[in-house]
Amino acid sequence: MAAVQAVPRFKLVGFAGPSNVGKTTLITGVLAALKARGLRVSVLKHAHKRFDVDTPGKDSWRHREAGAFEVLLASQKRLALLREYETEAEPSVHQLLAELSPCDWVLVEGFKHADLPKIEVRRAAAPQQLAPLYTDDPFVVALATDSPPPVPTSLPLLSIADPGAVAQWLVESGDRFDYRPEHHLPDETA
Repeated sequence: MAAVQAVPRFKLVGFAGPSNVGKTTLITGVLAALKARGLRVSVLKHAHKRFDVDTPGKDSWRHREAGAFEVLLASQKRLALLREYETEAEPSVHQLLAELSPCDWVLVEGFKHADLPKIEVRRAAAPQQLAPLYTDDPFVVALATDSPPPVPTSLPLLSIADPGAVAQWLVESGDRFDYRPEHHLPDETA
């Protein structure tokens, strides 16, 4: 009997490139284009530095300061879960994806070395242009750029200035972006 494949919870693509190259601008445009198609889109963003989404002095901040492991804020419009790690930890992208609710697409910013399909974002005038990822990373599936790539490639070249076309390419590419967590998460029964 053939094994039954789990149904993917969402389609996923990462966007990778150096700081200040335009990843966030491209992602917000792609997100808007996907949402305009009636799709539900989530974003996972890697933060390199400490960050806080809470406001000092507010009740939720005071709960965390008093030692709460998690604080869940909820209103009629949104929900935010704040979790404090007891020891510093860097969860994997796959552990973080497991925290998301089902949706149609997840756009991932950062995590450039993760084993996820990704679009490398390059800009000719970027303040910091590192060696291309696509020459060594088999997970790079396309380039979003405003100039010819520094090393010839057969990968699709997408315009960084046209997020609608990037969204169109993602939708047309279909199943290649199905995220199958069972291929990435450790087996809990082992």
